[in-house]
Amino acid sequence: MPEVRLVGDNIEPGIFKTADAMRLADQFELDLVEISPNAEPPVCKIMDYKKFVYMQKKRDKELKAKSTQIVVKEIRFGPQTDEHDYDFKRKNAEKFLKEGSKLKAFVFFKGRSIIYKEQGQILLLRLAQDLEDHGKVEALPVLEGKRMIMYIAPKKGKTSQPAQKAKDSQPRPTAKNVEAKPADNNENE
Repeated sequence: MPEVRLVGDNIEPGIFKTADAMRLADQFELDLVEISPNAEPPVCKIMDYKKFVYMQKKRDKELKAKSTQIVVKEIRFGPQTDEHDYDFKRKNAEKFLKEGSKLKAFVFFKGRSIIYKEQGQILLLRLAQDLEDHGKVEALPVLEGKRMIMYIAPKKGKTSQPAQKAKDSQPRPTAKNVEAKPADNNENE
């Protein structure tokens, strides 16, 4: 390529011969980097290429750190789940949603239990109604093969970090909130 369009810091943009552009880059102790090879004439920039690559990696790393991973927790029911089992799983579902995880609740139909599709749907809709304070239903119950699946996402602003914050928020004993207990002197009597 005989000529290039040159851009860069402290450089007046313009069209230069390739040899002159290389000489300018050497003069500034920088690199001549081709930015747009398909343009007529090709566009080149004078820059410190190693620093550019380093900054690009650093920027990508920061973006990756800022992005949140969505965790999906699953809860499995049977079509004829008892009340105690339902309550236990509902409490776990509340905990998952408070932590900020998505919830995948499903009813698994074994063998001939597929005839209880309506019971499975009622169970999932009841779960959705019980969890409406903690999460929002993303997808209503849908039968896929032998599973009836429903997704619930946590409500924004309701999430918190699990156990650690709960431990930190409990009051620590001080002289003011600890009651003095009388000592038992039953041994001397």
